[in-house]
Amino acid sequence: MTAVDVPQLVAQAREGRPRAVARLISLVEGASPQLREVMAALAPLTGGAYVVGLTGSPGVGKSTSTSALVSAYRKAGKRVGVLAVDPSSPFSGGALLGDRVRMSDHASDPGVYIRSMATRGHLGGLAWAAPQAIRVLDAAGCEVILVETVGVGQSEVEIASQADTSVVLLAPGMGDGIQAAKAGILEIGDVYVVNKADRDGADATARELNHMLGLGEARGRDDWRPPIVKTVAARGQGIDELVEALEKHRAWMDERGVLAHRRAVRAAREVETIAVTALRARMADLHGDAHLDALAARVAVGELDPYAAADALLATLTEA
Repeated sequence: MTAVDVPQLVAQAREGRPRAVARLISLVEGASPQLREVMAALAPLTGGAYVVGLTGSPGVGKSTSTSALVSAYRKAGKRVGVLAVDPSSPFSGGALLGDRVRMSDHASDPGVYIRSMATRGHLGGLAWAAPQAIRVLDAAGCEVILVETVGVGQSEVEIASQADTSVVLLAPGMGDGIQAAKAGILEIGDVYVVNKADRDGADATARELNHMLGLGEARGRDDWRPPIVKTVAARGQGIDELVEALEKHRAWMDERGVLAHRRAVRAAREVETIAVTALRARMADLHGDAHLDALAARVAVGELDPYAAADALLATLTEA
């Protein structure tokens, strides 16, 4: 791979040049040898963007809602970045990346940057490179970054660890929507949206959701109670109310130091992930290593327990 001029690329991204932003995210996705240089250059430029995650089951209108939010924030004069994550095919490894099609209305807007990313088998509803891609958009001057997950079930809640505010979308007429949302995903929402509210059953869905939230942990007077917003994203209805709810949550977090805490936790998780990935790579290099084989042989015959063997192996790795 041909080396790139990272400082120049970063400077161009700061100027709002889409190709520079695209190149930086491609370096991130491809785990370029220059990735460390890219992250070092971006670090002093990050921290200004408000990251909103949108998640929910397939078909609830995540892409349409994301597009409507882009329009609302652009109307307010803000630069917006969008990371739309699509599932990779388990057969071909490819992804449709269809969110760009749904957001084509914003394609020619220089104040909007849209990037589709494939999960590439990564679980949790996001792509593995999403945290670094968020950093790129942040450094590029995006004031709001909307992260749209793949269609998720009950356990794909990774977006809660990557966003400042998590929005969980539901829709009436899709079976038991609350059943699909509870047991994990119902617990991560800072704002809940009942989209397609012009359909029968929208009021019932909102009432049931409100009841489920009321059964959760007891909240103090100053604790955040997630609001429920009804929208018809395809027509732009309720989007102003959704933006208002997002801004109220952001203000609440700012006042209580919650936003800074969430970002510190997010950074800690990112550092941990990078360290564990590096450790796994070094472990992979040990397959067939004489020291590992010797430890394994002792475990196999009962001379050493596997935990002691693992401790010995880790000691070898830290000394290397």
